[in-house]
Amino acid sequence: MANLKRRHFLQAAGSTLAAIGLSQMDVRRRGDRYARALAQPTSRKLALLVGVNQYPAGVTPLRGCLTDVRMQKELLVHRFSFDPANILTLENQAATRQNLLDAFETHLIDQTQPGDVVVFHFSGHGSLVRDPDPIPTALEGYNGSLLPYDARLNGTDNRVSDIMGKTLFLLMANLKTDQVTVMLDSCHSGGGTRGDLMLRAVESRVELGEAIPSEAELAVQERWLARLGWSAAELKAQRSRGIAKGVALGSAQANQLAADASFGEGAGQFYAGAFTYALTRYLWQQPNSLPLDRVFVDLARSTRDMANSARVVQSPIYEVAPGRNFAQEPLFFSRPQTLAAEAVVVGAEASGEIKFWLGGVSSQSLAAFESGAIFSVVDGNGDEISQIEQTRRVGLEGYGTLMGSSDGQVAAGQLLRERVRGVPTDLTLRVGLDTSLGADLETVQSQLAAFNRIQPVAVDGSQSAHYLLGRMTEQGLAIATTKAVRDVGELGSIGLFTPGLVAIRASFGEPGEPITDAVQRLNPTLKLLLAGQVLRSVLNSDTSNLNVDVAVQPVNNSIAISRSASRRGSEDNEVAQRLDSSSQTLRSGSEIVVTVTNGELRSLYIAVLAIGSSGSMSVLHPTDWDAPENESLLEPEQQLAIPRQEMERDPNRNYCSDPSEAFHLCLSSSGYAEILTLVSTSPLRDALRGLQQIAAANNTRSGDPIGLQNDDPVSVIETLLGDIDRSTRSSVSLRNDVRGVDTTQLAALSTLIEVIED
Repeated sequence: MANLKRRHFLQAAGSTLAAIGLSQMDVRRRGDRYARALAQPTSRKLALLVGVNQYPAGVTPLRGCLTDVRMQKELLVHRFSFDPANILTLENQAATRQNLLDAFETHLIDQTQPGDVVVFHFSGHGSLVRDPDPIPTALEGYNGSLLPYDARLNGTDNRVSDIMGKTLFLLMANLKTDQVTVMLDSCHSGGGTRGDLMLRAVESRVELGEAIPSEAELAVQERWLARLGWSAAELKAQRSRGIAKGVALGSAQANQLAADASFGEGAGQFYAGAFTYALTRYLWQQPNSLPLDRVFVDLARSTRDMANSARVVQSPIYEVAPGRNFAQEPLFFSRPQTLAAEAVVVGAEASGEIKFWLGGVSSQSLAAFESGAIFSVVDGNGDEISQIEQTRRVGLEGYGTLMGSSDGQVAAGQLLRERVRGVPTDLTLRVGLDTSLGADLETVQSQLAAFNRIQPVAVDGSQSAHYLLGRMTEQGLAIATTKAVRDVGELGSIGLFTPGLVAIRASFGEPGEPITDAVQRLNPTLKLLLAGQVLRSVLNSDTSNLNVDVAVQPVNNSIAISRSASRRGSEDNEVAQRLDSSSQTLRSGSEIVVTVTNGELRSLYIAVLAIGSSGSMSVLHPTDWDAPENESLLEPEQQLAIPRQEMERDPNRNYCSDPSEAFHLCLSSSGYAEILTLVSTSPLRDALRGLQQIAAANNTRSGDPIGLQNDDPVSVIETLLGDIDRSTRSSVSLRNDVRGVDTTQLAALSTLIEVIED
């Protein structure tokens, strides 16, 4: 492979993975050996899982690394049939440098035989260390490193006890199998905090200058180098070719941050690595074996989903060892050894409650799995054998009781699939009050508390904020510039941010605006964001049993740039969203069409909404305000285009810059546009009646979409949920404090489009 391509990959990849030799550019022509290796029958499967939250004084503590270890362990045991006895975990004080190195040697290197499967996972801080004999990379003489618990206890000089990427390369090379997976949820870009997020990196600068490897670290490298029989020159050559063995996965690009993020609230709140959560949840939900490019395109989508909760964008990186080519092979050599599922039974409580692990639940729908949700206990064929009603959730551990006439005992290891989610009737939008508010913080808190279903929270990690309210700072402007977010106001102006301090476009006022005026100005935007938050809680493309497909494509182009499909309802078990990785973006001003296909043998009712990057919300379908229910009906095995395309179009005319009388769907402003499609087996009568009233009040012409404003967004979404809930309750008994969303009666699908400016 050309050196130019190798250098280009290193510049794009970075992180610890680059330091251990991620130097092959053409990753699309290689197979994803991670999930495939986990699913492959072997003589033995071994895993070493390391998580460090609590570091000694001087290193910022983290909060989600132990959750990562638990996530990975439950996935390996219950989805890929690892023997728990073959999984070794090191956590916090146990994850010292020596313990980690000893465990890698005794648990992995000494036990592994050819053909075995090996998994090494690390969640914790990363950094950079000066490399005495570096390979040419974008790191310019540095080597990425992992911080075990005691990495920075040595304060006598600038030597640190980090474990360098070079050492990890040598450890991997000494394994007797090539079925090796290394997963690193850490980074070296930045450190400390950003907004409401912890970052998994520490600075490479120490008290006496740049960090350099300890004598013990160099001695370990010499030992394993001698065991391989390599010279220093041979090691350098091997590292320059690529990773030592198997596959390596990393949480973020070199210029991105690995988030230690907060999810949920109250007893259900927990912290986790955004990447580990996205990956393990994806693998719980994945029904089929897929090639590498599909997995990482889907995973990129999953991390964007995660960004809706963690509010930080991470693009995972990966590489396989040189000389291996799995381009035409499936992601797995065989299917996962258990069915796709949302949860698995892990035990029982003295109270009689059944305890289960919610590994397959999306971060966006966590609020719908607090209590009142119903799970199907399924057999090996996916058939329901009983039902469990959820009573509570603590982190990702759910608790529930057998329902009604369900007979028999539920045993540990049995899989649970979502049947009905319970969306709370009082979902709120949590708004973090940024420290930039200064002396105005109490005033803002008082004003927000008076808004219906808007909950002000402190930015201290004690609660998960959906958005932040604060003043624009130099840091905020720099981030907005990096993210190409426009219309974000001037220094000192008041507006909204994501928890990762990315400004929300068009939410900022003029500098010097009185704080009380600013909060009142933001009230309509907060209502829009609340409506979007409630609507996303019902998204169920992974779990719906309806066979429906939604494609978004440019007009006059047959290739969909974004697609959602109801996974369990589709005959081919397509993944929830597929993106053509060569065409994931559209320019502002592009005209698109949304196509909905009914794969059922029964009629379905369709509603389509659009959410812009600033939270704006519009109803795209139905738009026949004289007979919206008739227009929303989609007959069996029929297809619907939104907007309906004219019989005659001028191919040379740009309908976005030169609009006609007919409705055309045009993209504007940079950021992510989201198309939300609700598909129901019953008509959404109350919601459509409400939309008719809004259309009449606004004098909206039949055939035109409605832009929802003021109180409309929350009212419309709540009415939609009311329709869905009534349909659900026709066949299921539910608590009164939740709205039911039945997977057999509703598909709620999201398709994302990245919009870029010219």
